[in-house]
Amino acid sequence: MENLVSTKWLASELGAADLVVLDATAHLPGIERDAAAEFATGHIPGARFLGLKSLVDPDSDVPSALPSTIQFTRHMAQLGVRETMRVVLYDDSDIRSAARAWFMCRMNGMRQVAILDGGIGKWRSEGRALETGTPDIAATPFVANRGKGDGAVRTKAQMLANIESKAEQVVDARGAMRFTGEAEEPRDGIASGHIPGSRNLPYSALFNADGTYRNLAELRMAFVDAGIDLDKPVIATCGSGVTASVLLFALHMMGKRDTAVYDGSWAEWGADPALPVASGAAD
Repeated sequence: MENLVSTKWLASELGAADLVVLDATAHLPGIERDAAAEFATGHIPGARFLGLKSLVDPDSDVPSALPSTIQFTRHMAQLGVRETMRVVLYDDSDIRSAARAWFMCRMNGMRQVAILDGGIGKWRSEGRALETGTPDIAATPFVANRGKGDGAVRTKAQMLANIESKAEQVVDARGAMRFTGEAEEPRDGIASGHIPGSRNLPYSALFNADGTYRNLAELRMAFVDAGIDLDKPVIATCGSGVTASVLLFALHMMGKRDTAVYDGSWAEWGADPALPVASGAAD
C-alpha cells in the first residue's frame, strides 16, 4: 500500500478483511465544529472514528503531547485495529489532522498506514457512498512497537541546543504572518514570532486547490524555496504539533527519513519567556 492513496483505490478496497479506515478529523480550539457528530452524520462506509483529540498524554508537561505507548495501544485495541492491518486515515479538517494520526501510527511501529488524498471532501465531491451512525466495534489485541517506529520527537531542551549547534534544520508549518510575528497567536499568553534560525513553509502550500497533495516535484520545490536543504536533517514545528506532521508526511513521501517533530511546538516555546524568540522573515 502506498503512503498516499486515491479515493478510487479506497473505493475498490473497502470491505477487505485486513483494511480499516479511520476518520482522524480534529479541529483547532475555537472552531465550532463537532467532529464526532459530523462523523455520525456521514462517513466513508465502514470507517471508525479515531477520536484524535483524545490521543493526548495528560501526564506530560508538553501541550497536546503525543500519547504514551500504553495510551495509544489501548485506544487502537478498543477501535478493533491490529498493528498488522492496513490503515487508511482521512479527515475533514482545515489543519489536515490525518497527518498527525499518521505520525502517531508510524512512531508506534505500524508500517501499513496511508492517508486518503483529498480526504472525505474529495470522496463526497465524487458522489461516493456515505454511511451514517456510529458502528459497533469489537475490541482486538494491539501490540505497539515504539522502539521500531520511525517517528522521532524533539524536546524543548533539544531545540534550544540546536539553535547553537545547527545540527538539524527547523521548518515551521504556521502561516507566514504568525511566523514573522505580524499576527498575534490564537492562544493566550503565547509570544509572537518563531524559533531563531528556523525557516517557514506554511503547510497549506503543500496542497492543490481540491485538497490533494501536490506532486513530488512540486513538494520538493516548496521545501527548497523555503530554504531547506533536503540532504540534511529536518525538524518540523508548528503551533501544537499537528500541521508539523503534514510537513513530515510530505518529506516521507519524498523518501526523506532523517526527520523529527518538535512536539511542544510554538505552544510550548512561545509560552516560556526565558526562551529566545525571533521575528520578521527567516534569517
